[in-house]
Amino acid sequence: MAYTTSRHLNFGDCDPSGIAYFPSYLNILVGVYEEFFRAIGFAWPEMINERKIGLPTVTLDLTFKSPGFHGDMMNFTVRVVRIGNSSVDLEHEVKAGDRLLWTAKQRLVATSLETHKACHWPDDMRAALTQHLEKKDAHDSAA
Repeated sequence: MAYTTSRHLNFGDCDPSGIAYFPSYLNILVGVYEEFFRAIGFAWPEMINERKIGLPTVTLDLTFKSPGFHGDMMNFTVRVVRIGNSSVDLEHEVKAGDRLLWTAKQRLVATSLETHKACHWPDDMRAALTQHLEKKDAHDSAA
């Protein structure tokens, strides 16, 4: 089950010509997946301060399809496509109306903020992520 949310492309996210400054997309993306984790029951302040779990990005592959412009309403779709022992793979699609702006493949790893090493997903977090795991169809699983 994909998670969706929207963000405006603000003046401060753009270069002087009014086109999105691509590093701003990364800052916006962090806010989107922070919101995703809050929506599935795991607000970052609790994860960080109480559970001592961090979620660093270990891989991120972005593909830019068309420019974003100041004032665009960006619609984000976040899909959970794989859950490992300590990692989760997300796929992101970002559109402004019917225009595809960019896509991304991202791997986050659950880490102990005390040891700074990967840690297994706690059972409750794994269960919540699993509820959002995109099911592969028969054709995909045969490949």
